Amino acid sequence: MSQRGPRQSVEMAAARTLILDEIQPLGAENQALRGAVGRVLAEELRASRSIPPLDNSAMDGFAVRAEDIATVPVTLRVVEDLPAGRWTDRKIGPGEAARIMTGAAIPDGADTVVMIEDTEPTTTQVRVNRSLPFGANIRRAGSDVSPGALVATAGTLINPSLVGMIAALGRTSVSVISRPRVAVLATGDELVEPDQLEDDGRIVTSNSYTLCATLERMGIEPIYLGIAKDEPEIIRDAFLRGLRADVVVSTGGVSVGDRDWIKQVLADLGGELRLWRVKMKPGAPLAFVTIDGRPVFGLPGNPVSSLVTFEQFVRPALLKMMGHRALYRPVEPVVLDDVYDKPTGRMHFVRVMLDRQPDGLHARLTGDQSSGVLLSMVQADGLAIVSAETTHLPAGTTVPVQILSREDLCDDPGFN
Repeated sequence: MSQRGPRQSVEMAAARTLILDEIQPLGAENQALRGAVGRVLAEELRASRSIPPLDNSAMDGFAVRAEDIATVPVTLRVVEDLPAGRWTDRKIGPGEAARIMTGAAIPDGADTVVMIEDTEPTTTQVRVNRSLPFGANIRRAGSDVSPGALVATAGTLINPSLVGMIAALGRTSVSVISRPRVAVLATGDELVEPDQLEDDGRIVTSNSYTLCATLERMGIEPIYLGIAKDEPEIIRDAFLRGLRADVVVSTGGVSVGDRDWIKQVLADLGGELRLWRVKMKPGAPLAFVTIDGRPVFGLPGNPVSSLVTFEQFVRPALLKMMGHRALYRPVEPVVLDDVYDKPTGRMHFVRVMLDRQPDGLHARLTGDQSSGVLLSMVQADGLAIVSAETTHLPAGTTVPVQILSREDLCDDPGFN
């Protein structure tokens, strides 16, 4: 393996920068509009037509000439009935009115719409009881967008409103940044699939299921490679299959044990080690390797360590590949109601449960903070970020918390 790149533990911010500097957005693909929400635009969108296409009524009522209702009450002759979607070439003349529904095109000659509440209609006539100015209750053609108007720039995250606007322009598909194909590999002789669990000391590959579920929640369909036993050739074959994808995420085998083969196997495959260990807890043993431009993340085997390192490094990298500008979970200041002590030297990500109280958000520890206690992540609403230098947090201290229970994104990772 190439000797370039950091060989010792690095700070969180440096690790984040190193990884993201290696990541570029993928190319574009055409996406049907019904599946476009949550994707990132790869094109500039400009209006090809006026919306609305014609002057139309903003109310249910009667289309009239403003000069005919300058003095009220006045009775007009109803000469047309216009539900939404119907257009007429009949011109409204002096003393005439057209019954009209919201969204229907304004007929020629009419210039104002009187709300039905301000009238007393019969079958053939309408008594107007309110005078209105010229143009009242009419939505003008192009008042939403006119031809050539900028609707959205490349890099915009598509939300439901934008989907509706694109549809209103008459399009059924749009160009978006591709989503990465992500291969997930678990390593370890001790691992089995859930349906193979026996009382023989082996454990379920829960990391595989957690990571695949996390990817699916991001809109990425994972490629599950299964479990590779702790044999170099088996691991090598698994990585060769995984490298057909855009990204490989493995768990286990990245520490310094006799059977931690990941780094050596990746070296044999021509990998360039860019990062090995990070000054964080949980999750210090983290390998980041590039092979022919493909990023490979070697995450720790402990379930909490695997999840936390995915959150801090893999998730932002994948979001960048998908064209997102904001890459991080939202971070909020939260009052920690428990005491928390730690040694200096490593940033801690503390699993907490959140409770919104009258004075703001409060947090309590989920319990045992061991990296092997997956229940602590199940119960966690967020990760309290405790700096490397901090050794003691008394109860009542305000700390930044990454909110895991929210899916919106922000620009601030919460640590520097």
